[in-house]
Amino acid sequence: MSHFDQELCAAGAQLSALGLSPGTSGNISVRVGSEIHLSPSGTSLGQLDPAGLSILSMETDPAQHIAGPRPSKEFGLHEAFYRRDPGAVCVIHLHSTHAAAVSCLPAWAPHSALPPLTPYLLMRLGNLPLLPYHPPGSPEQAVELREIAFDCRGVLLQNHGPVVAGATVEEAIARAVEVEEAARTVLAVAHRADVVLLDDDQAEHLASRYGQPWGAEPVNR
Repeated sequence: MSHFDQELCAAGAQLSALGLSPGTSGNISVRVGSEIHLSPSGTSLGQLDPAGLSILSMETDPAQHIAGPRPSKEFGLHEAFYRRDPGAVCVIHLHSTHAAAVSCLPAWAPHSALPPLTPYLLMRLGNLPLLPYHPPGSPEQAVELREIAFDCRGVLLQNHGPVVAGATVEEAIARAVEVEEAARTVLAVAHRADVVLLDDDQAEHLASRYGQPWGAEPVNR
């Protein structure tokens, strides 16, 4: 059992206590070497057991389930982020209320479903593209996430919810929480025609200062 497994379970409990994973919704994983340790299918994030996680091996592509209970059907989203970003250690997928609601609206721009209303999304995450709808667990959606041409550390699944990755468990939690708060802010001002966004220079300055990607410029992989 890895210390990452204990961090994963503590993170699940924290997200559940914050009300971001109602019922048995959402899933969370950590990468341990060439393995993905993932919350099992149908399990509440608030009741995860370090000894009862699903384990997949990334020695093959796609990853193969090698131990533990049946993994969440959305394991492909986790694998896609780990394949995209060798530095990613934790991936979180939620059905948090406000982010799920915003996922039912048109994207603000190709690189971000959410507009730059406040500094914090830019400081903690940057790009958050909206991926077209596919049924939960769809391999096609995982492929689309893996093949996004520009850099991103999170996505919003249309009519579904957010997926974020982090270099630490704490960073992934912070990003998941920020997506929900940014979505809450978007919905709070959606009825106003006079909303003021951060301008391009302000947004790009913040993202650059905090080392986050902003914009749809392709990157080499």
